[in-house]
Amino acid sequence: MAVGECLSFGVPRRRIGAGYGQVTGSTGRMCRYVLLSCAAIASWAMLPSAEAEALLPRFTESIPNVTVSVGKDALLACIVENLRGYKVAWVRVDTQTILSIHHNVITQNPRISLSHNDHRSWYLHIRNAQEADRGWYMCQINTDPMRSRVGYIQVVVPPSIVDKETSSDMVAREGANVTLVCKAQGYPEPYVMWRREDGQDINYNGVNVNVIDGEVITITKVSRLHMGAYLCIASNGVPPSVSKRVLLRVQFPPMLWIPNQLEGAYIGQDVALECHTEAYPTSINYWTTERGDMIISGDKYESVSVENGYKKYMMLKIRNVTHRDFGSYKCMAKNSLGETDGLIKLDEIPAPSTTTTTPAPQPPSLTLSPNDKKKGRSKGRQRHSDTERNEVLNRGRESKGWLDLDYSSKLSGDPDDMDDNYDSGQPPYLVDLHTASSSSSSAPNASRPFLPLPFLLGAQWAMLTWIVCCALVAGAS
Repeated sequence: MAVGECLSFGVPRRRIGAGYGQVTGSTGRMCRYVLLSCAAIASWAMLPSAEAEALLPRFTESIPNVTVSVGKDALLACIVENLRGYKVAWVRVDTQTILSIHHNVITQNPRISLSHNDHRSWYLHIRNAQEADRGWYMCQINTDPMRSRVGYIQVVVPPSIVDKETSSDMVAREGANVTLVCKAQGYPEPYVMWRREDGQDINYNGVNVNVIDGEVITITKVSRLHMGAYLCIASNGVPPSVSKRVLLRVQFPPMLWIPNQLEGAYIGQDVALECHTEAYPTSINYWTTERGDMIISGDKYESVSVENGYKKYMMLKIRNVTHRDFGSYKCMAKNSLGETDGLIKLDEIPAPSTTTTTPAPQPPSLTLSPNDKKKGRSKGRQRHSDTERNEVLNRGRESKGWLDLDYSSKLSGDPDDMDDNYDSGQPPYLVDLHTASSSSSSAPNASRPFLPLPFLLGAQWAMLTWIVCCALVAGAS
């Protein structure tokens, strides 16, 4: 606004300072601002340049940019030194709107206010900031030329889901293509992703992924494995993030499988038949006999059904099985898209029997006296006398049998080692020739018991002694 325009409102040229009262309203305030600026410029022009520069106001720091969420309050600060008679104004840069001049608020926006501290700190307040408040703001001083600083107010908006443009719960037939859409808004522009509510992977066009980016996803040839709740999540760094739950249902006729199609039970036993089904819409499940009669739970039968999503587990328990219970049973499942059944056959098996076992007879044994035991190796071995060995041989001859010497051929010929085996406490056995021959003829493959080591060693030792004696007699003669 020019000075002449202000003077045209009736302010005499000779009384510029005293004419403020004749102009009223926002126009009057503008005029006062312009006239005071003219007076300051006139006085500054009359001073030398160095002195004039020292007297001019200056900004001590830049105006910091402010980021505020929509609905919160914003504050811009302008710090000025040596203001003296100059004035401070706030201006909206993009619209060239004067918001305030010195102590007066010019704008008609009720959310904007002004405050200052000792004419040094000037604050522009914006309450309940809106997206329209986003932009550049200027703090200026009416010097010539004008001095100013600018600051930016960034108004951010947390994300939100546009319900009108976002998919709601959906039902599709198995094998069809399904498209899910999620529209979000906010500032900055939100990032949108999809994932399953239960955290499982999504089979997205043949690839298992945990998260799908983008507002729109298309699932080709949807199957029952895609059934479940999906979350559309929108975020832009401004809390809070938001999400919407979309439930996808896939329709298909019932199908079932049976773990064991053949079951066995004996009379008096309790038996359980099992069946697994899948269907959506949820199927009606029941059991029938081979005659087609529906089975009702009671004292004889107990039907159990456990549902988990589109899957259902069925069990039929038959108590105290009798002959009449053997046969075939059907597991049935029906819904609006179809029906199916599975057959389980129950057969009779023998009841388990209890048997007793008797211990096998032990062969006759010859128990040694305690004096025949070894007393300890540290005091030297105790040799068996020739008399004891001869007694053993005589017992074998009296039984009219021969000693089984097959085992002796496998041993090394150290008599001391053989005595040690004898001292080990193992009971020796005697073999009757007649008994051995009769048993071998009746059962040629039957194994014969052989004498323990001490008896075999005694016989060999006696024979060796006899041979040596004969050799000595022959040499003497």
